[in-house]
Amino acid sequence: MKDYHINIFYSEEDGGYIADIPDLQSCSAFGTTPDEALREVEIAKGAWLAAAREEGKPIPSPRYRHVIYQATAVA
Repeated sequence: MKDYHINIFYSEEDGGYIADIPDLQSCSAFGTTPDEALREVEIAKGAWLAAAREEGKPIPSPRYRHVIYQATAVA
């Protein structure tokens, strides 16, 4: 199974790194380093998936692909 794509970027406004998972609505985390943001978003992903299962909500399949990968997959 493929895993979810994770974006990590620096936020001047927040003064640290934000990691988000586009396929999981509102699933994001903050860290002072990229590694910390990644660790935190993995925790958030686990909580997001557990809450969806508990509530009987649908869990989306990993679908998001960054635009550079979309262009190469068209062939």
